[in-house]
Amino acid sequence: MEAFDPNELPELLKLYYRRLFPFSQYYRWLNYGGVVKNYFQHREFSFTLKDDIYIRYQSFNNQSEMEKEIQKLNPHKIDIGAVYSHRPIQHNTVKLGAFQAQEKELVFDIDMTDYDDVRRCCSSADICSKCWTLMTMAIHIIDRALKEDFGFKHRLWVYSGRRGVHCWVCDETVRKLSSAVRSGIVEYLSLVKGGEEMRKKVHLSTKVHPFIRKSINIVEKYFEEYALVGQDIFENKETWDKILTLVPESIHAELQQGFQKCHNSVQRWEHLKRTVSTNRAVKNEKFGPWVEWEIMLHYCFPRLDINVSKGINHLLKSPFSVHPKTGRISVPINLQKVDQFDPFIVPTISQICHELDMVSTNEDDGDKENEAEPDTKRHTRDYKKTSLAPYVKSFEQFLEELDKSRKGELLRKSDAQRDF
Repeated sequence: MEAFDPNELPELLKLYYRRLFPFSQYYRWLNYGGVVKNYFQHREFSFTLKDDIYIRYQSFNNQSEMEKEIQKLNPHKIDIGAVYSHRPIQHNTVKLGAFQAQEKELVFDIDMTDYDDVRRCCSSADICSKCWTLMTMAIHIIDRALKEDFGFKHRLWVYSGRRGVHCWVCDETVRKLSSAVRSGIVEYLSLVKGGEEMRKKVHLSTKVHPFIRKSINIVEKYFEEYALVGQDIFENKETWDKILTLVPESIHAELQQGFQKCHNSVQRWEHLKRTVSTNRAVKNEKFGPWVEWEIMLHYCFPRLDINVSKGINHLLKSPFSVHPKTGRISVPINLQKVDQFDPFIVPTISQICHELDMVSTNEDDGDKENEAEPDTKRHTRDYKKTSLAPYVKSFEQFLEELDKSRKGELLRKSDAQRDF
């Protein structure tokens, strides 16, 4: 893979925005078919430029204007904000209090650093294939709930480019939700609660909600390979003492004694389950199946940034942005292939620019037909010559589903208004 040098980012961005960024698909998404007048024009964009210069409240009349401004400024990062009551670029001219955020996709931000107290392989911004399983589980758990529990159809999952994932729920009704409703949804999806000082962060009540049961079904598929083998959470006394804080104190001595006789995390987990089961049956202790479940959820359940989801005016990094530290493109994740998604093979900007250079060199030998094409057509085709292509294709499939849904809704409204 082409190595990424952050010092080369400004030059690489020029080529990326000029020939590789999928502007037409991007505009097609945020314009939502142009059904609502001025919808795109009232959308806020923010740019982070070289040397951390930050510009908020950018907005554009159309795709062409957006494209030109991005190519002119070469932002190191693009964030997407809300659709406002007025054009964001004119926010200083609007009467105080009149400039209001009105709509935005329901978004989720899951960052690996929020799992630092339970992952042993990496910490801070670092990730590896072992802890990436946390993101895989998070996508499966949250996406199932969004689809089945809430009935949301249009969910775009995106790799952040470094250590996490984002989700954009784009259904028309969802984009109109109030902050209060958004808060309710993210609260429903949150189980792990409490800061660093709180040891036990998952508390299940006597009656376990179906959402939790279905989440456990997903976690169970990964738990042994991820937590017991990969993270080795019962490796030694220091690590299993952390787990003992999550179980009733009355069985600590019995567990400690058994753990010392076991040889690995898998055996110690089986011993814990047997001990809990025996005490539940014989001593009639009031711990239900949630003792084991609370441990599994503590180590594996998604940790959401609630503030990102509940605020309509909250900004979130745009799909197809370039992460300035890793150089990786923030690409859509194919929901049919979540388990196969590998953040380490996501192309860097260096890689795709190099791929384009190689193709361009080969085409320079007098491709008159290509030369005669308008820039826009050549530009549209360029990403297809690089390893960015499958990710743009996945984005296009998402847009197709959005279009079908929108056309179906327009037909239903048309039929409902007809006089027979």
